[in-house]
Amino acid sequence: MTRLHLHLVSDSTGETLESLVKAGLAQFEAVDAVKHYWPMVRSEGHLDRVLDEVARSPGLVLYTLVARSVRERLEQRCAALGLPVIPVMDPVIAGLERMLGTRAASRPGGQHRMDAAYFGRIEAINWTMEHDDGLLPQEWEQADLVLAGVSRSSKTPTSLYLANRGYRVANIPIVPDRPLPPELFELKNPVVVGLTVAAERLEQVRRARILGQDVAGISAAYADPERIKAELNAARRLFADRGWPVLDVTRRSIEETAAELMNMLTLREERQQERAGE
Repeated sequence: MTRLHLHLVSDSTGETLESLVKAGLAQFEAVDAVKHYWPMVRSEGHLDRVLDEVARSPGLVLYTLVARSVRERLEQRCAALGLPVIPVMDPVIAGLERMLGTRAASRPGGQHRMDAAYFGRIEAINWTMEHDDGLLPQEWEQADLVLAGVSRSSKTPTSLYLANRGYRVANIPIVPDRPLPPELFELKNPVVVGLTVAAERLEQVRRARILGQDVAGISAAYADPERIKAELNAARRLFADRGWPVLDVTRRSIEETAAELMNMLTLREERQQERAGE
């Protein structure tokens, strides 16, 4: 196991660095990565305090800094310490400047400003939480997506992930002997998608829920293999009868499922624009 110290220095929240490092580390095995987060670094004095800590745990330094004096000081101090340093956003900004023919604004945390898109995401999160687990079906026509699936098929976490990207998402569990709301079959605006999962995987998840939590009202039948197969078969028949697209989430992360759903929405929008232009 290789031990590696990673210092993430940002003049904003550091979320960009965290995402990039997570993606990069996923390509390496047997690495014990110790991540040191240094957000909101906007002055040379603050940077000096950070660099004192970096010197105590030397490693790879990645940064997203806008202020030129702070950037130069970081580069110089890291060179003196013999540490590699990477300005992760520079290639992206340089490419955008070339294509757009203009210089980038030096604005720390610009992606986090509270503009209309920001408040749209907040509204989408609130809306999605209010319409979780089959609630308020009379309002589902306002949704971008409606997710249907048996219990523990990742409906809620996928919905919340998409809401954080600005989409309104409702979800409905398909439960034996529980009728589905009639509004589900009358929707015109949202894309309705069925989520399914391998029976063996679903059994594992449900057994873990029963054993790991004190969940009132859930019997051992909840994780019975035959019941699970019957539930999944019934759900798949419903999806086929209604002509809804289906996603198998067995080997997909929440992020991968959400990406596929967003792609569905993009393709639908493109088809609508093509029809409007005909």
